[in-house]
Amino acid sequence: MCLVAFAIGASGRWPLVIAANRDEFLARPTLPLARWQTASGQDIISGRDLRAGGTWMGITPGGRIAFLTNVRQASPEAAPRSRGELVTRWLEGAGDAASFVAELENADGGGAAYGGFNLVLGDLQRNAWSWVTNKHAAAPALYAQALPPGLYGLSNAGLDTPWPKTLELKRVLASALKDGEGTGGREALQASLWAALGNRQRALPQDLPHTGVAPELEEALSSAFVDFPVHAYGTRCSTLLMATPLKGDKGQWDIQLEEHTHVRGGLTQGAPQGDANAPDVRHEQLSVKVS
Repeated sequence: MCLVAFAIGASGRWPLVIAANRDEFLARPTLPLARWQTASGQDIISGRDLRAGGTWMGITPGGRIAFLTNVRQASPEAAPRSRGELVTRWLEGAGDAASFVAELENADGGGAAYGGFNLVLGDLQRNAWSWVTNKHAAAPALYAQALPPGLYGLSNAGLDTPWPKTLELKRVLASALKDGEGTGGREALQASLWAALGNRQRALPQDLPHTGVAPELEEALSSAFVDFPVHAYGTRCSTLLMATPLKGDKGQWDIQLEEHTHVRGGLTQGAPQGDANAPDVRHEQLSVKVS
């Protein structure tokens, strides 16, 4: 993912909401949201990167959740490990975030084995959330921070860095949650978030972040929905996750996942090139009971 707004315990009616866009090169082979099984036998619900084998966001029937963004750098160094591997490693595990971070620190060069990343780890059974990054000014390697209930935003910098598109998606999520507490229902909340994820408005020059990349690239990446055909790059999919606890069933949750795959010129996840009849958007929707 390259843009995420998420609310943890910020609404009594909607205690977990995640709205995210994944930006990637259009030719990178990918499978859409589905239930699949890892080599270790773990059931995972996620999309899949077919080049490196990992994913950018996923959940398990046991209530483990993870998603990540990369950290934008002017001249990123090649890394031996894929960032998407971090998500699947968490989903396949059973320990808490502290033990996960300790394992990363002691194996494969720790955070240095991966390109710059932001990783959010969630465990519905433990009611615990953490943000982990290998690009933090206060830490030479990995930095981990527990996340109390609240509303957060991530793009390609640190947690809650006030980039215009991050602030706007957080604003829309906060407003949608407030409306959802009243007369607004699930459909109204989803409609607001889908519209925000599809926003192609770029930031004004004076509001652009300065990450060291070329100004035209900085501008192209400043919208929530990225469309940069010159570089064959853009928003590949948009995802909404909404989770609510089941009444009378302690520790059990109902999770609704919906993904929109954005098709450009026949290039899409799991589809052959040159499919002129492909729709502009493909939809995947899954319901998961967590216990």
